[in-house]
Amino acid sequence: MEAIENVNGNSPILEINHLGKTFGNNEVLKDIDFKINQGDVVCIIGASGSGKSTLLRCINMLETPTSGEILHDKENILSKRKEITSYRAKVGMVFQQFNLFSNMTVLDNCMIGVTKVLKKDKDYANNIAMKYLKKVGMAPYINAKPHQLSGGQKQRVAIARALAMEPEVLLFDEPTSALDPEMVGEVLAVMRELASEGMTMIIVTHEMAFARDVSTRTVFMEKGVIVEDDTPKVIFNNPKNKRTREFLSRFMDN
Repeated sequence: MEAIENVNGNSPILEINHLGKTFGNNEVLKDIDFKINQGDVVCIIGASGSGKSTLLRCINMLETPTSGEILHDKENILSKRKEITSYRAKVGMVFQQFNLFSNMTVLDNCMIGVTKVLKKDKDYANNIAMKYLKKVGMAPYINAKPHQLSGGQKQRVAIARALAMEPEVLLFDEPTSALDPEMVGEVLAVMRELASEGMTMIIVTHEMAFARDVSTRTVFMEKGVIVEDDTPKVIFNNPKNKRTREFLSRFMDN
């Protein structure tokens, strides 16, 4: 299995080399290699338990890899533990369960990282938070608390919060899986817009039509291994690997 080459010749933003993760005797990730270039929209698909979310959590350093390296701007972040907070500001994360601060307003949720991590003043934080809350359609709700919002609204606030840090890469861990079906579309619409604007994203998703239509690359994982990494056209129309074909057969038959 070979990953897609960087066609624009620039250095990758992220480079994952021989990454492994073990929990006790359970080897969850095995010798993962792939690169993320500017403007990539990489959708990671696969059955539950295939290691997709663990890979994302390792990339964001919410889990410490057991082996391998993660290069950001050619520097291995695993050897620079003291700089993890600044690294996470550049490699943001949107979670399945939103992870908003329940005691804070929508606006404060989007400002806190800008003031506490980026050390920006409140005026700057307010302006940047409002910019992205408007972008995701949540500006009318700035004084609401999370419990007053629908799941789709919470996820759009979570996306705005991540964008307010102005990251180089945004990671999405199954961002629609906790939503009622009627709310999925509003979140995917925001993500489609981000993709069209060139935002670099890595998305773990079960939304196959979204992966097919929006990703620049689709990665199929199984049992902690990247089985196939190719364009969505290849993955969805003519996958090279038998396991990829089997996984997608139900979707492609529809």
